[in-house]
Amino acid sequence: MLVPMKWLQEYVTVNVDTKELADKMTMSGSKVEEIKNWGDKLDKLVIGRIETIKPHPNADKLVVTSIDIGTEERLQIVTGATNIKVGDTVPVALDGTELPNGLTIVEEDLRGEMSQGMMCSHDELGVPKNLIPESMKDGIWILDEAAPGTKFIDTLTLVEDVIEFEITSNRPDCLSVLGMARETAATLGTTIKMPEIQLKETGNQWTDNASVKIDDPEGCPRYVARRVENIIIKQSPQWMQQRLIHAGVRPINNVVDVTNYVMLETGQPLHAFDASFVKDQTIIVRKAAEGEQTKTLDGALRNLKNTMTLITDPEKVLGIAGVMGGENSEITPETTAIILESANFDADRIRKTSQQLGLRTEASSRFEKGQDPELSLFAANRACQLLEELQAGDVCPGIIDVYPNPVTPSQESLRPYRVNDLLGTNLTSEEMVNILHKLEIGAVFKDDFIHITVPTFRLDLEQEADFIEEIGRIYGFDNIKATLMKGDIMVGGLSHRQKMEEEVKKTMSVMGCYEAATYSFVSPSGADKICLSENSFKRDFVKLLNPLGDETSVMRTTMLPNMMEVLSRNINRSVPAGSFYEMGQVFYGQLGEEQSVLPLEVTELVMGMFGEKNDFFTMKGMIIHLCNRLGIEGFNFQREVNHPTFHPGRCANVFVADQLLGTFGEVHPLAAENYDMGSERAVLAEINGDKLLGLAKIEPLYKSLPRYPAIVRDLSVAVEANTPVREIEEIIQQQGGDLMETCQLFDVYQGAQVGEGKKSVAYTVTFRHTERTLKDKEVNKQYDAIVAELKNSLNAVLRA
Repeated sequence: MLVPMKWLQEYVTVNVDTKELADKMTMSGSKVEEIKNWGDKLDKLVIGRIETIKPHPNADKLVVTSIDIGTEERLQIVTGATNIKVGDTVPVALDGTELPNGLTIVEEDLRGEMSQGMMCSHDELGVPKNLIPESMKDGIWILDEAAPGTKFIDTLTLVEDVIEFEITSNRPDCLSVLGMARETAATLGTTIKMPEIQLKETGNQWTDNASVKIDDPEGCPRYVARRVENIIIKQSPQWMQQRLIHAGVRPINNVVDVTNYVMLETGQPLHAFDASFVKDQTIIVRKAAEGEQTKTLDGALRNLKNTMTLITDPEKVLGIAGVMGGENSEITPETTAIILESANFDADRIRKTSQQLGLRTEASSRFEKGQDPELSLFAANRACQLLEELQAGDVCPGIIDVYPNPVTPSQESLRPYRVNDLLGTNLTSEEMVNILHKLEIGAVFKDDFIHITVPTFRLDLEQEADFIEEIGRIYGFDNIKATLMKGDIMVGGLSHRQKMEEEVKKTMSVMGCYEAATYSFVSPSGADKICLSENSFKRDFVKLLNPLGDETSVMRTTMLPNMMEVLSRNINRSVPAGSFYEMGQVFYGQLGEEQSVLPLEVTELVMGMFGEKNDFFTMKGMIIHLCNRLGIEGFNFQREVNHPTFHPGRCANVFVADQLLGTFGEVHPLAAENYDMGSERAVLAEINGDKLLGLAKIEPLYKSLPRYPAIVRDLSVAVEANTPVREIEEIIQQQGGDLMETCQLFDVYQGAQVGEGKKSVAYTVTFRHTERTLKDKEVNKQYDAIVAELKNSLNAVLRA
């Protein structure tokens, strides 16, 4: 909300400078975003009057003008502007003047004619292009009549501070200059002066032959209409144009400018209909018919729904209530009479209408936050007063005010002791009442309670805590002394699960993985892209009721598509290699339950990598390290050939005892093709995070360094090529006994030396006794037992 200071000061006494006011307003709850300074570098401009305009002798598109600037000599200025005429009053920049846009004016020869200055446009004087009146967008700024030679800044309200406030959605009453004047008065301890409305009202009583009918009272609680005749459409006076520009609104013409001015002043949106287009001078407020169409002021044809409220006459739609008027009743230069609408519309209805039409206006942005119905009549009369003052028309006697269910101020009560308990103050009941009165909130202390009458414009005040907050912010939160907290203080900490989550993330980072963060809302097509079977339970998505689009229409049941997108994005940006992980939630619908039941959330750890040195065994090593770091024992790997996302020959399941922990492997070529990975091979792992964290048990144990030497033996055996290495390792572990310390695979070989259909597997086996030095014969006994069992169970042959 942009609030020009001189406009604000018409309604409230401001006894501090703008900077201090901004600080005080921020501390009292009205946050200031910015202070804008208008009129910079305009002090050297003067008012000039055009006396003559002659064609330039050497240029077809230039003219030579003679300008009266209040001196005996006339100024000669050459210009290409086409919107000027003799007698116009214009701003003139003299030789040496620096303009806000950085241009410095110098006297110079233009095609053989001296130009001793420049007539200026809005743009050259710092007015944003979107705020320049349409009639002057490409020409000189034509001013109201003023004495030549007068300083430009003295004729208009140009040099001014404008404060931009951030207005929260629960304070629609502050979306107006009067609303901010009320807040300013309460903050500074001064008083607010409301505009006094006096109308002349000439002509006949128009209400005898006109009517307003509300067929949709839920959508329109109140409708006020007034008629203004003998309308003269012209430009608004400069003072009004300047206020609108400073408040961020482009001037259009006097009638439209008055409605915008009153909206900014009071917060009540208004609309003016050309009365000649309203059949029988009858306005009907009704719901739209499903599929009904109307063309709005922006020229767009709108398809309407039966939840929208319309303003109509007996034959046609005049406008979409609270959003935008219709093209068929627009104010034009030929308009001679208007019907002024000042209505109150349902906030939810306007918000939904604006959203469904994709049409957001100044009016809809105010109505959707809620408006005070009591403001409608005041705003209509204020607009009529301004139209009379601008001599834009004659206000007809009579008001049509349809208000079937008038609102009444709500009554609440406040406990003074509760105020002091929550704020930590020692305010008396009288002080509390005085603060509430500053905010125009009725308050009387009686029987140990403050009885409150809530004004209808304060839609945000509903309970005791709201009034306590009002007292606190006006009293000044900075005036409340800082004290230590009271009560028992508990030392916070992380749960075991949270500690394990942190350990997983730390371990993944140590292994060189970047953490990814992806959306839980995904596209159902992700299941197709990772080649899930048609009957997979991971296709039973939890669907969103109001998705932004198909790409975010369901909640994910697996994080593999998310990780595939991360890998694909990096591969297609020519990243040579990368390792990533994400720990998040997947969601499953509760089968057999009602729709209102929340989905089952399961934590999942997904890892992904690509690059020359990142393969199936790299991923296996990372999983082994992670399990070791988390203290998970007894895990093993088993071949998996049926998972559709992974290559059938390069995929394995991770088990802890008989419990499936997860699956990892190289991405299937079809899935890789679906993500445009080209020839790049990628590896994924999908781990059940809940099981992983549940099995984790990091217990810091001290283990001394070995005091006795180890005996190391290499073991190389030839076995069938399809023999899993895991079976070999299980036999080594079982037969090695307590003396065996480690068993490390260091070579797998297939070739002519071991024969067709065979492979050679070699291990380094380490033996050690914790209390004495081992003897060779002890190790030989264990070694021989391993070899014998390998021969018996796997038909293995010991290689020399």
